[in-house]
Amino acid sequence: MDFNNIFSEIYNEIKAIPSKGSVAQYIPELALVDPEKFGVSLVNLDGEKFHFGNAQEKFSIQSIAKVLSLTMAYEIQGEKLWERVGVEPSGTAFNSLVQLEYEKGIPRNPFINAGALVIADILVSELKNPKKEFLDFVNQLCHTKVAYSPQVAASEKSCAYVNTALINLMKSFGNIKNDINEVMDFYFHLCSIEMTCEELSQTFLFLANDGVCALSQKVIVDQSKSKRINSIMQLCGFYDEAGEFSFKVGLPGKSGVGGGIVVVRPHEFSMAVWSPRLNAKGNSFLGTKFLELFTTKIDYSIF
Repeated sequence: MDFNNIFSEIYNEIKAIPSKGSVAQYIPELALVDPEKFGVSLVNLDGEKFHFGNAQEKFSIQSIAKVLSLTMAYEIQGEKLWERVGVEPSGTAFNSLVQLEYEKGIPRNPFINAGALVIADILVSELKNPKKEFLDFVNQLCHTKVAYSPQVAASEKSCAYVNTALINLMKSFGNIKNDINEVMDFYFHLCSIEMTCEELSQTFLFLANDGVCALSQKVIVDQSKSKRINSIMQLCGFYDEAGEFSFKVGLPGKSGVGGGIVVVRPHEFSMAVWSPRLNAKGNSFLGTKFLELFTTKIDYSIF
């Protein structure tokens, strides 16, 4: 299939839509990103790659990294992990304190901020050098050298008031085991990773391949864990817009406030879209529109 031509056709269709939303304003470094950037990359299990627009330009993947930290923690701890974090859609904002207090410090899922902080705490407990070992894990999946952005990590730290409240609340319930500052520092860094669309789609290809890295053939997680991670992405990958994204796009995926979205079609491909303008729910406005048209035009939803 001529994906490059399909990408161009869909982009020409969506660029006529009046611009809505804006870049993330609450993280100072992200507020500086050019809102007009747009890139798409698709990598399939045959090794074919298709790109469009700014697909080779690096951007901050933000919450998309939470899938990778979950994968690492899940492989280390197995089912024990679910004693500390749930698998249900949140139905509230990704940084809700109210829900967390009501549920006694157990986050609804690993992709809201509280859940990702618990996963970060688990990795701080399990790894000797969390930042290095996590980045090594990501590079193993990506097959290129990606890195943290010190500027983005520092920018997130400078305005981490709600995240600080979340982690302190969970600490009071006994669901954070390590030093809060160490966990927060690790969390800021994992969210600051920068990738291109091509690198991001390559990184997530293992979830289209039953947990096996398509290039190295190394088992990252077993088939059961891969299925469950994809299920959590389907149910919880888009903050409190997960239901609408599933309804319109029909693929498991994860978004980040850097404007990136990655989706997976099991046994076929992974795909990344980047457009920095966010809608009211914190998901890429044009990225979501693009994926909706993509899965509709060529019938590539999993449903």
